[in-house]
Amino acid sequence: MDVETPAKAATLSDSVFAQLRTAIVKGELAPGSKVNEPQLSKQYGISRGPLREAIRRLEGCKLVEIKPNSGAKVISLNKVQAIEIYEIRESLEGLACRLAASKASAEDCARLRQLLANHEAQIQSENGRLYYQKEGDLDFHYLIVSLSGNDRLFKLLCDELYHLLRLYRVQTSSGPSRPEQAFKEHHQIVDALENNDCELAELLMKRHISGARKTLMSQLEQID
Repeated sequence: MDVETPAKAATLSDSVFAQLRTAIVKGELAPGSKVNEPQLSKQYGISRGPLREAIRRLEGCKLVEIKPNSGAKVISLNKVQAIEIYEIRESLEGLACRLAASKASAEDCARLRQLLANHEAQIQSENGRLYYQKEGDLDFHYLIVSLSGNDRLFKLLCDELYHLLRLYRVQTSSGPSRPEQAFKEHHQIVDALENNDCELAELLMKRHISGARKTLMSQLEQID
Protein backbone atom coordinates (compact mmCIF):
# COMPACT_ATOMS: atom_id res chain seq x y z
CA MET A 1 0.00 0.00 0.00
CA ASP A 2 1.35 3.42 -1.01
CA VAL A 3 1.37 5.66 2.07
CA GLU A 4 1.37 9.44 1.61
CA THR A 5 4.20 11.04 3.57
CA PRO A 6 3.75 14.72 4.54
CA ALA A 7 6.19 15.75 1.81
CA LYS A 8 4.45 13.64 -0.82
CA ALA A 9 1.03 14.91 0.26
CA ALA A 10 2.26 18.50 -0.09
CA THR A 11 3.60 17.78 -3.58
CA LEU A 12 0.32 16.14 -4.60
CA SER A 13 -1.63 19.06 -3.19
CA ASP A 14 0.53 21.53 -5.15
CA SER A 15 -0.06 19.59 -8.37
CA VAL A 16 -3.82 19.28 -7.90
CA PHE A 17 -4.09 22.94 -6.87
CA ALA A 18 -2.40 24.02 -10.12
CA GLN A 19 -4.56 21.68 -12.23
CA LEU A 20 -7.81 22.77 -10.59
CA ARG A 21 -6.86 26.44 -10.87
CA THR A 22 -6.30 26.04 -14.60
CA ALA A 23 -9.55 24.10 -15.00
CA ILE A 24 -11.49 26.91 -13.28
CA VAL A 25 -9.81 29.68 -15.27
CA LYS A 26 -10.47 27.87 -18.56
CA GLY A 27 -14.10 27.18 -17.62
CA GLU A 28 -13.69 23.40 -17.48
CA LEU A 29 -15.12 23.58 -13.96
CA ALA A 30 -18.24 25.64 -14.53
CA PRO A 31 -18.94 28.80 -12.52
CA GLY A 32 -21.24 28.02 -9.60
CA SER A 33 -20.63 24.27 -9.83
CA LYS A 34 -20.05 22.26 -6.66
CA VAL A 35 -16.54 20.97 -6.05
CA ASN A 36 -17.10 17.21 -5.86
CA GLU A 37 -14.41 15.92 -3.51
CA PRO A 38 -14.98 12.16 -4.02
CA GLN A 39 -14.93 12.59 -7.81
CA LEU A 40 -11.81 14.78 -7.79
CA SER A 41 -10.06 12.49 -5.31
CA LYS A 42 -10.58 9.59 -7.70
CA GLN A 43 -9.76 11.64 -10.81
CA TYR A 44 -6.43 12.89 -9.49
CA GLY A 45 -5.50 9.84 -7.43
CA ILE A 46 -5.18 11.86 -4.24
CA SER A 47 -6.54 11.41 -0.72
CA ARG A 48 -9.06 13.84 0.72
CA GLY A 49 -6.55 15.60 3.02
CA PRO A 50 -4.22 17.00 0.29
CA LEU A 51 -7.26 17.66 -1.91
CA ARG A 52 -8.90 19.77 0.77
CA GLU A 53 -5.66 21.71 1.22
CA ALA A 54 -5.68 22.43 -2.53
CA ILE A 55 -9.31 23.59 -2.30
CA ARG A 56 -8.46 25.89 0.63
CA ARG A 57 -5.71 27.44 -1.47
CA LEU A 58 -8.20 27.98 -4.29
CA GLU A 59 -10.41 29.78 -1.78
CA GLY A 60 -7.42 32.00 -0.96
CA CYS A 61 -7.18 32.85 -4.67
CA LYS A 62 -10.91 33.74 -4.60
CA LEU A 63 -11.62 31.05 -7.19
CA VAL A 64 -13.86 28.95 -4.94
CA GLU A 65 -16.18 29.76 -2.06
CA ILE A 66 -16.40 27.44 0.95
CA LYS A 67 -19.57 27.62 3.05
CA PRO A 68 -20.39 25.59 6.18
CA ASN A 69 -22.57 22.54 5.52
CA SER A 70 -22.58 23.11 1.76
CA GLY A 71 -18.94 22.59 0.77
CA ALA A 72 -16.99 24.39 -1.91
CA LYS A 73 -18.32 25.94 -5.11
CA VAL A 74 -16.55 27.51 -8.06
CA ILE A 75 -17.11 31.27 -8.03
CA SER A 76 -19.73 32.69 -10.35
CA LEU A 77 -19.04 35.76 -12.45
CA ASN A 78 -20.50 38.72 -10.63
CA LYS A 79 -21.04 41.97 -12.51
CA VAL A 80 -20.30 44.21 -9.53
CA GLN A 81 -17.13 42.32 -8.62
CA ALA A 82 -16.03 42.34 -12.25
CA ILE A 83 -16.42 46.12 -12.47
CA GLU A 84 -14.42 46.57 -9.27
CA ILE A 85 -11.62 44.32 -10.49
CA TYR A 86 -11.43 46.00 -13.88
CA GLU A 87 -11.38 49.45 -12.31
CA ILE A 88 -8.40 48.38 -10.20
CA ARG A 89 -6.80 46.65 -13.15
CA GLU A 90 -7.17 49.62 -15.50
CA SER A 91 -5.45 51.94 -13.05
CA LEU A 92 -2.69 49.63 -11.81
CA GLU A 93 -1.81 47.98 -15.12
CA GLY A 94 -1.74 51.42 -16.73
CA LEU A 95 0.82 52.43 -14.11
CA ALA A 96 2.77 49.21 -14.64
CA CYS A 97 2.88 49.87 -18.38
CA ARG A 98 4.11 53.43 -17.81
CA LEU A 99 6.92 52.13 -15.59
CA ALA A 100 7.74 49.33 -18.02
CA ALA A 101 8.12 51.84 -20.87
CA SER A 102 10.86 53.60 -18.91
CA LYS A 103 12.78 50.36 -18.32
CA ALA A 104 12.07 47.91 -21.15
CA SER A 105 15.09 46.89 -23.23
CA ALA A 106 15.14 45.85 -26.88
CA GLU A 107 15.43 42.24 -25.68
CA ASP A 108 12.35 42.65 -23.47
CA CYS A 109 10.32 43.99 -26.40
CA ALA A 110 11.55 41.20 -28.67
CA ARG A 111 10.38 38.70 -26.07
CA LEU A 112 6.95 40.31 -25.99
CA ARG A 113 6.76 40.24 -29.81
CA GLN A 114 7.65 36.55 -29.86
CA LEU A 115 5.02 35.86 -27.22
CA LEU A 116 2.38 37.59 -29.34
CA ALA A 117 3.51 35.69 -32.44
CA ASN A 118 3.10 32.41 -30.54
CA HIS A 119 -0.39 33.42 -29.40
CA GLU A 120 -1.39 34.44 -32.92
CA ALA A 121 -0.21 31.08 -34.25
CA GLN A 122 -2.29 29.35 -31.56
CA ILE A 123 -5.43 31.24 -32.57
CA GLN A 124 -4.88 30.48 -36.26
CA SER A 125 -4.37 26.78 -35.53
CA GLU A 126 -7.60 26.73 -33.52
CA ASN A 127 -9.62 28.65 -36.13
CA GLY A 128 -10.00 31.74 -33.98
CA ARG A 129 -11.38 29.95 -30.97
CA LEU A 130 -10.69 30.84 -27.36
CA TYR A 131 -7.65 33.04 -26.76
CA TYR A 132 -6.24 31.42 -23.62
CA GLN A 133 -2.88 32.55 -22.27
CA LYS A 134 -0.88 30.32 -19.97
CA GLU A 135 0.13 31.73 -16.63
CA GLY A 136 3.38 33.31 -15.54
CA ASP A 137 6.02 34.28 -18.05
CA LEU A 138 3.85 33.05 -20.94
CA ASP A 139 1.26 35.75 -20.22
CA PHE A 140 1.55 39.15 -21.93
CA HIS A 141 0.03 41.15 -19.08
CA TYR A 142 2.06 39.33 -16.43
CA LEU A 143 5.25 40.14 -18.34
CA ILE A 144 4.33 43.81 -18.62
CA VAL A 145 3.79 44.02 -14.86
CA SER A 146 7.09 42.24 -14.17
CA LEU A 147 8.88 44.70 -16.47
CA SER A 148 7.62 47.58 -14.32
CA GLY A 149 10.27 46.68 -11.76
CA ASN A 150 7.90 47.61 -8.91
CA ASP A 151 7.70 44.70 -6.44
CA ARG A 152 4.67 46.01 -4.54
CA LEU A 153 2.76 46.62 -7.74
CA PHE A 154 3.71 43.13 -8.91
CA LYS A 155 2.35 41.56 -5.72
CA LEU A 156 -0.91 43.54 -5.94
CA LEU A 157 -1.59 42.46 -9.53
CA CYS A 158 0.06 39.05 -9.71
CA ASP A 159 -0.92 37.40 -6.45
CA GLU A 160 -4.57 37.63 -5.34
CA LEU A 161 -5.93 39.44 -8.39
CA TYR A 162 -3.95 37.56 -11.02
CA HIS A 163 -6.06 34.43 -11.49
CA LEU A 164 -9.32 36.34 -11.12
CA LEU A 165 -8.11 38.59 -13.92
CA ARG A 166 -7.27 35.54 -16.03
CA LEU A 167 -10.71 34.10 -15.36
CA TYR A 168 -12.44 37.28 -16.52
CA ARG A 169 -10.06 37.69 -19.48
CA VAL A 170 -10.88 34.20 -20.74
CA GLN A 171 -14.54 35.20 -20.71
CA THR A 172 -13.92 38.40 -22.69
CA SER A 173 -11.59 36.73 -25.17
CA SER A 174 -14.32 34.31 -26.26
CA GLY A 175 -16.11 37.03 -28.21
CA PRO A 176 -15.91 36.70 -32.02
CA SER A 177 -13.70 39.75 -32.64
CA ARG A 178 -11.98 40.24 -29.29
CA PRO A 179 -8.83 38.11 -29.90
CA GLU A 180 -7.92 39.95 -33.12
CA GLN A 181 -8.55 43.33 -31.50
CA ALA A 182 -6.55 42.33 -28.42
CA PHE A 183 -3.56 41.36 -30.59
CA LYS A 184 -3.67 44.70 -32.37
CA GLU A 185 -3.79 46.58 -29.08
CA HIS A 186 -0.97 44.46 -27.61
CA HIS A 187 1.28 45.27 -30.56
CA GLN A 188 0.53 48.98 -30.16
CA ILE A 189 1.51 48.72 -26.50
CA VAL A 190 4.83 47.10 -27.42
CA ASP A 191 5.40 49.89 -29.98
CA ALA A 192 5.10 52.40 -27.13
CA LEU A 193 7.45 50.38 -24.94
CA GLU A 194 10.03 50.24 -27.75
CA ASN A 195 9.84 54.02 -28.06
CA ASN A 196 10.05 54.49 -24.28
CA ASP A 197 6.86 56.56 -24.54
CA CYS A 198 5.58 56.29 -20.96
CA GLU A 199 2.45 58.40 -21.37
CA LEU A 200 1.32 56.61 -24.52
CA ALA A 201 2.06 53.19 -23.04
CA GLU A 202 -0.12 53.97 -20.00
CA LEU A 203 -2.91 55.39 -22.17
CA LEU A 204 -2.93 52.39 -24.50
CA MET A 205 -2.99 49.86 -21.66
CA LYS A 206 -5.83 51.66 -19.89
CA ARG A 207 -7.78 51.90 -23.15
CA HIS A 208 -7.12 48.20 -23.83
CA ILE A 209 -8.43 47.14 -20.42
CA SER A 210 -11.41 49.49 -20.71
CA GLY A 211 -12.35 47.76 -23.97
CA ALA A 212 -12.06 44.36 -22.35
CA ARG A 213 -14.28 45.54 -19.48
CA LYS A 214 -16.97 46.72 -21.89
CA THR A 215 -16.88 43.38 -23.70
CA LEU A 216 -17.22 41.50 -20.41
CA MET A 217 -20.11 43.67 -19.25
CA SER A 218 -21.93 43.02 -22.51
CA GLN A 219 -21.45 39.27 -22.12
CA LEU A 220 -22.59 39.28 -18.48
CA GLU A 221 -25.73 41.20 -19.45
CA GLN A 222 -26.55 38.49 -22.00
CA ILE A 223 -26.12 35.84 -19.28
CA ASP A 224 -28.50 37.77 -17.00
